[in-house]
Amino acid sequence: MIDSVRDDSSLSLAVETFFRSTFSTENPLITEAVKRMLAAGGKRLRPRMTLLAAQACGGDPLEHLYLAAYMELIHVATLIHDDVVDNAQLRRGVNATAVDYGNRISVLAGDYLFAWIFKNVTANYAAPIPHILSATLADICDGEVLQLRALGDLSTNVAQYTEVAEKKTASLFAASAACGAIAAGGSREMVEHLRAFGRWYGIAFQMNDDLLDLTSDETSIGKPVGNDLRERKMTIPLICALERGDRDFFDRISRFYAGSEGDLEIPAIVALIGEQGGIEATKRLLNAALDRAEAELDALPSSTARTELRALVEPLR
Repeated sequence: MIDSVRDDSSLSLAVETFFRSTFSTENPLITEAVKRMLAAGGKRLRPRMTLLAAQACGGDPLEHLYLAAYMELIHVATLIHDDVVDNAQLRRGVNATAVDYGNRISVLAGDYLFAWIFKNVTANYAAPIPHILSATLADICDGEVLQLRALGDLSTNVAQYTEVAEKKTASLFAASAACGAIAAGGSREMVEHLRAFGRWYGIAFQMNDDLLDLTSDETSIGKPVGNDLRERKMTIPLICALERGDRDFFDRISRFYAGSEGDLEIPAIVALIGEQGGIEATKRLLNAALDRAEAELDALPSSTARTELRALVEPLR
């Protein structure tokens, strides 16, 4: 049976094999740039979620490999654009695309990749999958704009942060799960549970990413530690710390975000965020989101795919 032979390791291998051996666009330079980023690594969580959602709905996941690959390629295109916007130098431990190809080629590569994906999606998948993906891309762009407008805004609250996280990160996870379920013929109830799982998982994923920016190391995360602070982003640990902190802490962050203190102060700022309770409060919010994600899985029939989806949750706790 499908449920017993398609385990997560075989699905992950199928995705990697596709990117190494099958993926190609009509533009050799863009194919090279995209394959270079793919070769730098990544957990391939979005395509795995698509394939496992399809399997959870009784489909053969490998029949939906191309759809799963498009989810990862949408993610890659957003990263190419993000690195231009953020003037990033590193991505996954290697040079950002813009460092090696320049901003103009990078912007065009991201644009081309989006167009190439949607050309293939609209040609090969019936409604509502093209609509879901186009709406998701609009959400991602909206979330990025909201995040840019909030840079250095110390009045940003948890609800505003969650809106940004839901749009710029969680929307693609939700779409990945929902489209996999739809493509496999899942019922409306199954599709909605899997979509909600992806949403809550994505919110938790963004919170965890914010935590790692403060608590991990450059080798592990593939970019400088404290990068969000350098970019004056309003991350969830900082927001939680500001809600709990005293006036001296607020004033210190105000000076730092105003540019009156240099980047050498970042380790001290990180320590203060921890002292003011920002790290622990983030962990509580993150675990609450993961609990919501698991509750959606609990509503699905028992299966190997459901077990594998639950296994995606544990590394974030």
